[in-house]
Amino acid sequence: MNCWMPGCPGLSMCRGLAALPITCLERAKDLKTRLGILLHKPELGHRIGMSSKLQLGSRWRDSSREVLEWRESFDQLLKSKSGVTAFHTFLKTEFSEENLDFWLACEDFKKTRSKTKLASKANRIFEEFVQSEAPREVNIDHETREITRKNLLGATSACFNEAQAKTRTLMEKDSYPRFLKSASYQDMTKQATSRGISKRSHT
Repeated sequence: MNCWMPGCPGLSMCRGLAALPITCLERAKDLKTRLGILLHKPELGHRIGMSSKLQLGSRWRDSSREVLEWRESFDQLLKSKSGVTAFHTFLKTEFSEENLDFWLACEDFKKTRSKTKLASKANRIFEEFVQSEAPREVNIDHETREITRKNLLGATSACFNEAQAKTRTLMEKDSYPRFLKSASYQDMTKQATSRGISKRSHT
């Protein structure tokens, strides 16, 4: 910048730079050069890209393994959040998702610590899923229904245990085998298997 004109805005800046020690200016230039090299280094961008691909590949491997584990046991399916979601979607096609919703509500109910909340939650769950003619009545026998009703008189975290166990058994013996044979799960296992084959072929 030429600073020959009076009142030039760059004049004071030029004088300020000139007043700086030469070592400071040299260090600034050196720093600028190093930053420029780092920013334009192609292998640096390549490493970042590789890192994100590795992380994504790891997630794919984990999800693929998880999908294949669902067929090992009903417990494995219920342990997986994505497994529960996939199973719930399947149950909707059979109009029986209330069984899983009841089971999940019971799992959440067991975590309740407040006695006041325990009683109100127990009544809500009973009215929605257990009582005769409930909006989302689960398929349990009359005896289990009556035992659960009596349990509400002194609600504890275990008051739905019997009804929950009956519903779980029903899903495991009835809905779960059909889920494993369903087109949606078969598609998921094919994708998971093909990812595994693809991964092995690239190693």
